[in-house]
Amino acid sequence: MAAPSRADRFRPAELVGLASVLAVFTGVIVIATTREWILSLISLGVVFIVALVVLAMLSLAAGPVGAEVDLRGDSPTAPRTDAPSSSSDSESSAPGDANPNGPGSSPSA
Repeated sequence: MAAPSRADRFRPAELVGLASVLAVFTGVIVIATTREWILSLISLGVVFIVALVVLAMLSLAAGPVGAEVDLRGDSPTAPRTDAPSSSSDSESSAPGDANPNGPGSSPSA
């Protein structure tokens, strides 16, 4: 397993920093409007915890960068192995057709 990149190592610090900025902003707004230090400190703490939990949940939901997988479990950037080959025929069989030779041909016995 490879060592985590610098961006991966600093991700928790980014989340804590953003939650701190949101909490301080809320604390400043509350102290400017109410002039009550206790209420400002309480709102600062509540907003810090809520912002940290919400940002952590969003970070977990997003998953690591580059790990996008579609519903079938394939990577969307990887080349498709089951892609139909290009043919000059305008008519071709759809996936799951009983006759793999096409709609106009007779099935082989």
